[in-house]
Amino acid sequence: MLEFMNPQQFDQAFSIMEHSFPIDEYRTYAEQKCLLDNPKYKLYTLPDTQNSQISAFVSIWQFSDFAYLEHFAVSAAARCQGLGSSILNEIKHILSCQICLEVELPKTDLAKRRIAFYKRNGFALNDYPYIQPALSKGRHPLPLLLMTTDGTITPDRFAYIKTTLYQHVYNISPSDINTYLG
Repeated sequence: MLEFMNPQQFDQAFSIMEHSFPIDEYRTYAEQKCLLDNPKYKLYTLPDTQNSQISAFVSIWQFSDFAYLEHFAVSAAARCQGLGSSILNEIKHILSCQICLEVELPKTDLAKRRIAFYKRNGFALNDYPYIQPALSKGRHPLPLLLMTTDGTITPDRFAYIKTTLYQHVYNISPSDINTYLG
């Protein structure tokens, strides 16, 4: 079902990203494309064989003892067909480690539905303060929450995951990381 992204599919994946996420939740086109050279970063796609397009994509950062699902989106044309749950199940089998992801605070109906979707698919909501640093110049940091497979995590595990994400995904220097760790 899922396959590693073919570089020619990047524009399609980025288009789905632009239409699925607020601007503060993804990098610029050039910055996102540069991630493809990072060995920790993988982009998977779900091809739609009928029209040479992709139906969905998942971007993942793989670390030594957990994976971070950074972006996950299904194209508008392929939504409401159960693909999201199928893709998450496949990702859990591919990775066979703890997976974390960020979600918006449960302040809107849409955010509450997303959290419920991830809960139905084996993720637990961790109620620790968390700020996603700005992804690009001119973008804004966001208050979010982390969800993880394998149940809720301890404060120490949360601090470890948060520090790892800040250093490797958001490129926060060690001297600046305390600004976000709070």
